[in-house]
Amino acid sequence: MNKNLYKIVTIGGGSGQFALLRGLRDNEQLDITAVVSMVDSGGSTGRLRDRLGVLPPGDPLKCILALSPHQDIVRTLFLKRFQHDRRLRGHNAGNMLLTMLSRFTGSFTAGVQALAEILDVRGRILPVTVDKATLVAELTDGSRIYGERAIDTPRGHQREKIKDVWLVPHHHDRISVYPPVIQAIEQADFIIIGPGDLFTSILPNLIVPGVSETLARCRAKMLYVLNIMTKFGETHQFRGRDFVTRLQESMGRSVDAVLYNNCRPPEKILEHYRRQKAEFVQINGKDPWWRKHRVYACDLLDTAGGIVRHNPRKLAALVERVIRAEGDSEDGSVISQSPKGADADDPP
Repeated sequence: MNKNLYKIVTIGGGSGQFALLRGLRDNEQLDITAVVSMVDSGGSTGRLRDRLGVLPPGDPLKCILALSPHQDIVRTLFLKRFQHDRRLRGHNAGNMLLTMLSRFTGSFTAGVQALAEILDVRGRILPVTVDKATLVAELTDGSRIYGERAIDTPRGHQREKIKDVWLVPHHHDRISVYPPVIQAIEQADFIIIGPGDLFTSILPNLIVPGVSETLARCRAKMLYVLNIMTKFGETHQFRGRDFVTRLQESMGRSVDAVLYNNCRPPEKILEHYRRQKAEFVQINGKDPWWRKHRVYACDLLDTAGGIVRHNPRKLAALVERVIRAEGDSEDGSVISQSPKGADADDPP
């Protein structure tokens, strides 16, 4: 990369944003701000939110760990779950520490900053909102599902597709965006959305009032990291085009580039995912619709432990190449392209 310092804003949540940030962390030419969803309602995070009335610490904690140079040392300790004390059982040490710091400092954002300082975090972590809210999904049959965990983990073998999602505030009439988020987006050179669950990690950021409006008018180039697998209950039977279309509808603008893994996982692993009604995400390079987008495709795959995910090192390398290519592009022309030696897949 050249000597410019690029201002990067990532938008997402969960393990996908963790992988992206972990890969980008050591690039000194990137000034990173992570905007993170605040609707997690499962596990330790959900229990702390329900019992103590705090904002959910889980996703911000993942960002802190990803951006810390000490991550390899502290991750095991911070994610270790208590087993013996009745009140602590099932909670992890990181969530408890972030919760205590937030209560002691008087605000969640101050607690995040304090923990980031302890771990020498390289970058900023911003909650998309500091208002407590519940994510609600409306399905195509008119029924509604309340809570990120319930949306993320469907019951039974059939469920209607998600038609829309919105946020219901707990203590106010409306949800407000955390102001530094708007400033970060306005000053960004590149905004990277994903990877992550579309309806429970990505869109909960965009539906906070003010976020999509700012994205629609900002000068930053918009990069979207396409998911590797679909997810039953959220993106069942989605193709690559469906992900991009739904995202663009929510933002009110087109993405400038799509980053796509074109390395198919081994059949044994795919069969395991099929039993969960999940499929490998495909891009049809012959579809004229894709001519409106630049597609950068290569092997981004990590299947360690039989789990399909983005490899942080591979993803970071592609992001850096895309930033070089997009940063040098001044004419704004829209073409479909891939890094040398990598092409978008056709459907099997």
